[in-house]
Amino acid sequence: MHGLVNRAIERFVRDTYGREVWIDTIRRLDLGYTEFEAMLLYEPQVTGRVLAAVAARLERGRDDLLEDIGTYLVSNPQSDALRRLLRFSGVDFVDFLHSLDDLPERARLAVTDLDLPSLELTDHDDGWYCLHVGLPDGHDLRFGPVMMGVLRAMADDYGALVLMEYRGIAESHEMIGIHLLEEAFAHGRAFDLGARGHPS
Repeated sequence: MHGLVNRAIERFVRDTYGREVWIDTIRRLDLGYTEFEAMLLYEPQVTGRVLAAVAARLERGRDDLLEDIGTYLVSNPQSDALRRLLRFSGVDFVDFLHSLDDLPERARLAVTDLDLPSLELTDHDDGWYCLHVGLPDGHDLRFGPVMMGVLRAMADDYGALVLMEYRGIAESHEMIGIHLLEEAFAHGRAFDLGARGHPS
């Protein structure tokens, strides 16, 4: 598992629940370290153990925890690089949805050894969509709940009113039902495609 995934879990716990909660949880696993390096690779079993330990420590369901992590990845100010990557996908939420098929490849352009699951959007018209999230080979970590959190946060970012439903697993992918009720429901967060910081 890429260190960026484990690092995201770590940052979520530390930023949301505090450093002491993270340190106490990770030490109980006796991994020999308490922090993850973003650019290293780890055995998938490590990620599974960390998620199970965090969920138990916080008394949260694993899927709920993963969805919160997905929301955190977009909404946290320290994750602005990811938000920008996602917002470059389109000028509105519908454009964003239709760009999801290309997201794993675009992520690999930024981080060559980051292997995200495949994403495939089906458009059923009248604001109904289904996102198919591929199941990774060789381990049981599912990204569907993470994508639920990402989608919720991006809908808010664009100002769209969206209902979503996790529809479970079919064959080699997870399914997320998406119903776009109103694309311009509220003012979205400000975003400038050309922004690169302000000159001093």
